[in-house]
Amino acid sequence: MIPSKFGQFIKQDERFFQTLQQLQQSTLEILIQVSLLFFLVWYLIANFLGESVNLPQLSVSLIPAVLGSWWASRLLARRLGVALTIWMAGLIVLMGLSGYFFQRPDLLLFLLPLPMIGALIIEWWYGALVIAVLMAETWLLGNALPPGSSSTVYLQVILLGGGIGVTAGWAVSRSLLVASSWAMEGYHKAQTEMEEARKNRLELKQTQDELLHANTELSRLTERLKILYQVAEEARQVKEQFVANVSHELRTPLNMIISFSEMIMNSPRSYGVDLPPDLMADIAAIQRNSRHLSKLVNDVLSLSQIEAGRMGLTRAWASLTEIVDEAVTAVGALYKSKKLYLETDLPQDLPDVFCDSTRVRQVVLNLLSNAGRFTEKGGVSIKATQDAEFIIISVADTGPGISADHQDKVFQPFQQLDGLVQRRYGGSGLGLSISKNFVELHGGKMWFESEDGVGTTFYFSLPIIEPVKMDYSSGGAKRWFNPYQSYEVRGPRFAEHPAVVPRYVVLEDSEVLTQLIERFITQVEVCRVRKVEDAIAELDRSPAQALLINEAAITSNDDLTKKISDLPYGTPVISCWLASDDDVAHRLGATRYLVKPIDRERLLRTIAEMGDEIQTILIVDDHPEALQLFARMLHNSDKNYRVLQANNARRALDLLNTRKPDLLLLDLIMPEMDGFQLLQEKRVNPGIKDIPTIIISSQDPSGEPVVTDAIRVRRSDGLSVRELLTCIQAFSEILMPSAQPVDQE
Repeated sequence: MIPSKFGQFIKQDERFFQTLQQLQQSTLEILIQVSLLFFLVWYLIANFLGESVNLPQLSVSLIPAVLGSWWASRLLARRLGVALTIWMAGLIVLMGLSGYFFQRPDLLLFLLPLPMIGALIIEWWYGALVIAVLMAETWLLGNALPPGSSSTVYLQVILLGGGIGVTAGWAVSRSLLVASSWAMEGYHKAQTEMEEARKNRLELKQTQDELLHANTELSRLTERLKILYQVAEEARQVKEQFVANVSHELRTPLNMIISFSEMIMNSPRSYGVDLPPDLMADIAAIQRNSRHLSKLVNDVLSLSQIEAGRMGLTRAWASLTEIVDEAVTAVGALYKSKKLYLETDLPQDLPDVFCDSTRVRQVVLNLLSNAGRFTEKGGVSIKATQDAEFIIISVADTGPGISADHQDKVFQPFQQLDGLVQRRYGGSGLGLSISKNFVELHGGKMWFESEDGVGTTFYFSLPIIEPVKMDYSSGGAKRWFNPYQSYEVRGPRFAEHPAVVPRYVVLEDSEVLTQLIERFITQVEVCRVRKVEDAIAELDRSPAQALLINEAAITSNDDLTKKISDLPYGTPVISCWLASDDDVAHRLGATRYLVKPIDRERLLRTIAEMGDEIQTILIVDDHPEALQLFARMLHNSDKNYRVLQANNARRALDLLNTRKPDLLLLDLIMPEMDGFQLLQEKRVNPGIKDIPTIIISSQDPSGEPVVTDAIRVRRSDGLSVRELLTCIQAFSEILMPSAQPVDQE
């Protein structure tokens, strides 16, 4: 019933096999119903013709066909092949009896479709079997009929027609089964892909759920991170505010303590009595400890500036031998008092280093001071060695050493070995941390080696930057001065290409921007000019990266934009506002700006620069001790100044209007009405606005976190789209806020 070539494949799919059987059953059922209808129509037509048709013979012929059709319909659902055989047998008997009764062998030709039906429903061999049965029936019928009824022609027709029908049925069934097998293969493939797609969709859904969960967690973490950023930003701002205000909160009282003690030590007779030696010794101790506390404050400020990235270096070529000798001289008294040796071993050919000599001297001084304080017996040795890239300085002591438990804390700020050591040896715990940062700012590194109970050796390295040297090894010009100098054959020599560093032309009257660039930017050439014409001439002489204009430090600004509209080589112009101390004073309406602590000589020298007509001076400060200190400084001068004092801005305004002093010494930070408001009131009052003012404040304007709030860039030949976008991207990345405020509900 199913071709052997495809039967195994089709039977592997039970649903398709059942569907194919149902199709065969429904086809046979339709054929049985059509044949029964044909029997009925045939009988009715024969009954209508009447005498020309023998109805009893026809009835006898139809009985086997009708019974076969009924029986076949009963077996159709269970035995398809048996049902088909019974139905065809009924039809064959019907046509055989009809041909015999009516002497019509041609009626057998109506059975020609049966072989094709058998081949379609069952198989080609079934159709061939039907042909054989039909040919046998035709032969038997031909022998049963009277002579003269030849069956040879009918045999040939049945053989030919049946063969064609079997062939057509087999071909059609095979094509249908092949198409069905292809369809089933595609169906199975589609089903497999659908299952994979369903599985992938499930995995995708799971992944989507996981991503949704991850995004939720990420959003939650992002919110927390924003809050933490805000907290960090607030902490940074508090720290910067501390750095900005610490001078006012700490330096003001320290300034008074140090200045008063210095005046007592230097001019004890100014108090009208002779001070006893014990009191002078106590005052000397006060002064010594105050200076130590002042140094501690400066160390804290230096460390804060380093951590904030605002500590710069003023580099110059310096002799490392001289720096070490100066540090050794400074600590000599300490070592002599403790009877410790201090040995130096520095090579004679030690090259100069390009460094900030003040910071390097502080590093050496910190190491020697620490070694001297911690060493009780023996002494300290300082050595210098050189390799291809670095000069390495070592400071070795014979002190107690550092235990392994404390070695990881040595370079941490405010760290001591333990409480006992802190009480015994003193110190703030900041020296090594600051020294390490200073060395790293120079591009070097600091480390140490220590053995508990034996001693400690600290090392730090500084990079060697080779200066340009002339090579006279081949005699050269010596031959012109010595006629007996032997001639040496030598090949051509070429000068080394000098390293090209960025060059900037700075237009300003002061040196604020110039010093800032030289301090914070290494390997740069800066040329400062005071006039626009000089800047253009410098750019014409040698190209520069940019023309930098400090608008706060330009006396004449007439036609500045017009003059810089066509600079040589299309040099860009970068403008900013960076004020010096005196610029800040002028902007506030004052003459000079002095930052505390202010010693006596500096104060008197600044007042003397104001002119000889200064006789009456008004001091304004909310601290009574500060008023007393500055008044004492002025009273002890040779000018015999008349001093007026005011502890608030309101009282100062009254004195300015009534007494008309020649000079105003003004502190800025005061409660209620501060110095800024006083200067504003003074500026709008014609009677007192011309009185010169010297600001005496603990706030250092150069140490503020924000030094300018605007920067402008201009280029005479314009910017291309690419350059514009690059500038936008660079500025946005540099100036991007470090933290955004978070709205908390």
